[in-house]
Amino acid sequence: MKDSGMIENARSVDRAATFILVAGISFILLPLVIAAITATQPYETFIEAGGLSFALGGHFLDNMEKILSETKLLRQLGNSLAIATIVAIMKVGFCFLAAYALVFFEGKFRRALFAVMIATVMLPLDLRVITTYQIVANVAMPLNWILDATGANWAIEKVAGFRPYFRLSLLDTYFGTAAPIAANCTAVFIFRQFFLTLPKDLPRAAIMDGAGPIRFMIDIVLPLSKTPIVATLLFFFVGAWTNYLWPLVAASTPDQQTAVVGLARIADSDIDEIPQVPLLMAGALFVSFIPVAMIAVMQRQIVRGLNLSSR
Repeated sequence: MKDSGMIENARSVDRAATFILVAGISFILLPLVIAAITATQPYETFIEAGGLSFALGGHFLDNMEKILSETKLLRQLGNSLAIATIVAIMKVGFCFLAAYALVFFEGKFRRALFAVMIATVMLPLDLRVITTYQIVANVAMPLNWILDATGANWAIEKVAGFRPYFRLSLLDTYFGTAAPIAANCTAVFIFRQFFLTLPKDLPRAAIMDGAGPIRFMIDIVLPLSKTPIVATLLFFFVGAWTNYLWPLVAASTPDQQTAVVGLARIADSDIDEIPQVPLLMAGALFVSFIPVAMIAVMQRQIVRGLNLSSR
């Protein structure tokens, strides 16, 4: 009798969990379904329906053809691919090296440095976009500050008759757009947690075999970190792909803007004009295809990498 009661309770829990799971999946997928259906409709049908409807149309290919011929989303898709790849590689590379130094090198201020790195995560790029823009607009600004502070400008002016001012702008470049997004220490925590799960005697054994710090990192730590590296690469790639504010500020021309910014440009219309929503939904599907496909193909590696880093 007791066992039957436990079985019944387990079934009730399974039903409740299934209901919650289905409700959550429906809540997440419903906007995607509406976007896909709207992308198949012509603009006239959308207007006649008075807005969104669940009636399938036959103009998906026509809308996609307009996206390719009347917008610059294809060029901007290439920009997004280049910028997201640069961001992912820079983030993973810097954070891997920082976490390696924090775990495998002795130092009095390791905990303090780690705390400072994690604290920078609390100051996202959106909050410092103005100062970031000033620096990217002239990366030689620190050199000008040093010349002013040391009085070297005054000495050069006395000798040469002019006051030097150096200027180098990285706006409207891939690196200038990618570097500020990559300046984030989120992956330091992930790699540090993974390195702490490695055997404590592993560095000592490497030293006994004559391996230095660089060889130990390349030959031992790097191969063992393959799974979390792949997971974080994909994670940061998608994050950079969907970033909007900084690419909007850093790139002033449509040829240098990312696909997300270009998609927002399609939504811009006159106050008295209804936006081309079917075209916009087709563009959204076009822009999101690459990151969605990568997540679908590599989801197992993402889950394994995050599980390894949380041990």
